[in-house]
Amino acid sequence: MSGRPSLFSRASAEVVDLHRFFVDWFVPARADTVDFDRFEHVMGEDLGMVTPDGIVLDRAEVVDHVRSSRASCDDSFTISIEDIRPGWQSADTIVVFYVEAQLRGGKHSRRQSSAVFTTSSSAPNGVEWRHLHETWLRVPER
Repeated sequence: MSGRPSLFSRASAEVVDLHRFFVDWFVPARADTVDFDRFEHVMGEDLGMVTPDGIVLDRAEVVDHVRSSRASCDDSFTISIEDIRPGWQSADTIVVFYVEAQLRGGKHSRRQSSAVFTTSSSAPNGVEWRHLHETWLRVPER
């Protein structure tokens, strides 16, 4: 057995790291310190996403949305990842479930997420995002 981290460990690290990227990218005081290429690099070429509102986005739409949302939150914006756990997996693919909790503009929200990852030797954590589905658990207060 090699000393390489498990597929679940690598995917879990990717979930946490990508959400740290989002916080840094969306907060104006830190946005200039972030490498957007890191985000683009881990989004698989055929990535698909279902937003919490049920909108289906392709990779280009996801990348464009994140790119255009740079520095769009106030300094109190936070994301925490909770209850991360593995789902189905094969040798090079895994489904990971997690809850994403946000504080944005003084309003709390929570979403249940499931993400599909495949191995990628060139990605920072050794995995790339292939599919993401988010469902509201707590819609942000209006």
